[in-house]
Amino acid sequence: MTTFTQPAPRVLGWIWIVVVALNLVDLAVRGRSYAAVVAGAVLILSAGAVYVLALRPRVVATERGVRVVNPLREVFVPWAAFTWADVTDVLRVHAGDRVFRSWPLRETKRARVRDNLRRVADQVDVTMVDDRDPRDMRPTERVALQLRQEAERRRARVPAGPQDGPAGTEPMVLWSPDALVALGAPVLLLVGVLLFA
Repeated sequence: MTTFTQPAPRVLGWIWIVVVALNLVDLAVRGRSYAAVVAGAVLILSAGAVYVLALRPRVVATERGVRVVNPLREVFVPWAAFTWADVTDVLRVHAGDRVFRSWPLRETKRARVRDNLRRVADQVDVTMVDDRDPRDMRPTERVALQLRQEAERRRARVPAGPQDGPAGTEPMVLWSPDALVALGAPVLLLVGVLLFA
């Protein structure tokens, strides 16, 4: 398994989780008021939001296919259904006529403009994207290239036809229970505190 994420949001997310934990300890030791209970519920809600938005999202290349883990949903695209990966403002995984967008792997407009200006200046042929040196690619473009190369390797090793049966050839989109609980439980806690405390 190979996991692709952007490190900055994950680092900031873990820093925020540590801040929340320290504040919750402080509230448990010194907080004896209604305001402390509300503050604790808000801190727990913020930790759930950070988990869902910064720590959980990733793209994972597995033996069977590509998992695109977004904040509230997961998409699994088997290698048999994988047709292409590219980058617009985000990494996109194509499965036939369906396109799945990745939340964690994004491109900034500044990086795209700078890269396009460099291509024009160097007169790089953008249609030959797989022939470019990976060191000259932006990080998200490099991930798309790695996914395309992995799909080619998988197709070369597996004979044509569905290898896992009908379920193994279609993309699956699922709501993520852990993300829903990470957001739903703190919201219910906060509402309960506001209504009943």
